[in-house]
Amino acid sequence: MSDHSLYDFLRHLADSWGLVVMVIAFVILAAWPFRPSARERNRKAANLIFKDKNDG
Repeated sequence: MSDHSLYDFLRHLADSWGLVVMVIAFVILAAWPFRPSARERNRKAANLIFKDKNDG
């Protein structure tokens, strides 16, 4: 396999499957905070700015 054909192979692989992998990664990362087990952590993070040093 010459360098040129390796480049062509990698380019076609990125053109075809690279976009699919990026879309799947985006969907997973965008949906990750909305899973039910993260509800309590998200609530704590949302209210963290209202917590004072004297609140404990």
